[in-house]
Amino acid sequence: MSHQPGKSGEQKHAESEIEGFRDDLGPFVVAAETTRMPMVFCDAQAPGKPIVFVNQAFLDLTGYGEQEVLGQKFDFLFQSGTDPEALAEIQTAFEGGRGLDTPVRFNRKDGGTVWVSIFISPVRDDSGTVVQHFASFVDITRREQEHERLRSLLDELTHRTQNTLATVLAIAGQTLRGMADEQAIDAFEGRILALSKTHCLLGAENWDEVGLSEVLEQTLEPLGLLERVSIEGGEVPLHPKEALTLTLAFHELASNAVSHGALSTPFGGKVDVSWLLEEAPKGDRIRLRWRESGGPPVSPPLSKGFGRRLIEGGLAQDLNADVRLGFEPTGVVCEIVMPASEGTGG
Repeated sequence: MSHQPGKSGEQKHAESEIEGFRDDLGPFVVAAETTRMPMVFCDAQAPGKPIVFVNQAFLDLTGYGEQEVLGQKFDFLFQSGTDPEALAEIQTAFEGGRGLDTPVRFNRKDGGTVWVSIFISPVRDDSGTVVQHFASFVDITRREQEHERLRSLLDELTHRTQNTLATVLAIAGQTLRGMADEQAIDAFEGRILALSKTHCLLGAENWDEVGLSEVLEQTLEPLGLLERVSIEGGEVPLHPKEALTLTLAFHELASNAVSHGALSTPFGGKVDVSWLLEEAPKGDRIRLRWRESGGPPVSPPLSKGFGRRLIEGGLAQDLNADVRLGFEPTGVVCEIVMPASEGTGG
């Protein structure tokens, strides 16, 4: 970042105020000068919040000299690509005096980047008027660099997982051709593709957690079912194991609805999916219901296929859930009651 030579009017004004500023806030200024925490004071009543005091720790952090900083607007160090959300938070912090949740990137004089968290507090005169803003900074560059490194590793993991799943599909397709009917092969490929999409969803969220509605929509969308499925429920986070297990369950329910259930007819049939959060003595629970209607009459199958075994057995075991799969004449109903992830509904 380049600066025009010579001192601007704002810089000269800032320098002329420093001595009076030191007299007014003497002990506090002395403490700010000697602390290892980067700090600046800004004029609260001038446009752009120009800097009127800066300590050595801030100069060491940014690489600038005192005369290059005094009189500059508070945001002169921000990178042009700084997240607009962070800039909005800074403005809110000036108005209310608080810390920022969003890390901010600063430009060093040498062209390097520094990541900081900022806390901004008002300084008032005897009448209660805000005359300065005091800002302190914490260097979190190493933390952000580590986050970026982990982000790259997760991206690579997601990429390799997708390649592995694609290889599994290719091998399975070549192996099963001639040994199994096309319907079985298509069912297997559909399950792998459903898992692949949820893997991508989790990868985009650092394999932390994803929303239940996202998992459901991501599973139904490739089947072209969203227009005939109503979804109702608040935002519920799912951990990776929960998300992947429910992906398979939703895929089996949807595939069955298309082949035999409410969505097997061109018109009339529909699926309603809803969930709610219930309080319980041993922890909150998610109660989810899949209900089909408007399709052909339903009767219980004579044998348990893979999908039914997965839902009634694997789903219940993997998620510690109570599962009821009913084949009512009006349509299939599946009710799942499972523990909520920690922090859900907070």
